Amino acid sequence: MAVLSQRTAVITGASSGIGAAIALCFAREGAKLHLVGRNAVNLEAVAQGARKNSPKVLTYQADLSADEDLEKLAAALKRDCDTLDVLIHSAGIIAIGAFETASAADFDRQYRTNVRAPYLLTQALLPMLRAHHGSIVFINSSVGLTARPNISQYCATKHALKALADSIRAEINSDDVRVLSIYPGRTASPQQAAIHEAEGKSYRPELLMQPADVAQILVDALKVNRTAEVTDISIRPMRKT
Repeated sequence: MAVLSQRTAVITGASSGIGAAIALCFAREGAKLHLVGRNAVNLEAVAQGARKNSPKVLTYQADLSADEDLEKLAAALKRDCDTLDVLIHSAGIIAIGAFETASAADFDRQYRTNVRAPYLLTQALLPMLRAHHGSIVFINSSVGLTARPNISQYCATKHALKALADSIRAEINSDDVRVLSIYPGRTASPQQAAIHEAEGKSYRPELLMQPADVAQILVDALKVNRTAEVTDISIRPMRKT
């Protein structure tokens, strides 16, 4: 099913991890890509890989916690996207620490990146998504469903992201726009390597889910006939550590 062929997708957090895997998977499906990331070097490397299959790949370096970058990004996407079929929020940051000592500054950075940025970017691009009966995808986390210790701030932002997705879905389903939240467990990525290091654990990526697993499940969900809507997907590593 060539559902994504020649369709236009915006993917944040595309410079590594799940976002990069989604970009490469969408490219193989023939989608036109607008990739957003903080690390310009890594982002361009992903774009080069995607260009082997995609008919169009543009990149945008942006810090989604900064309002100026968000405003410039939204304006650039409105200029560059003739249409918009899929908006994927994969960017996210995490700070690890006990609630008792976790700083408000860390909480603010996570909120701005993990919640406020998806809110504002979706708001800015919603008219385009409505016009083309598009889909909005939130790459959340398993802790967006069940909170864990020592990441209370991150858990709070991911619970907020779930609420945001659910509210948006209830508002815009009648416009034939679908909203999907994906809740991955521990997935092999640079972020997960840093988390293991902070936790004092050995990082064994072969025991974790792979970013390509999440990407393929997302593509399959988007291929579901439009008489149906996949709203929530929970995925976890097969091997429990």
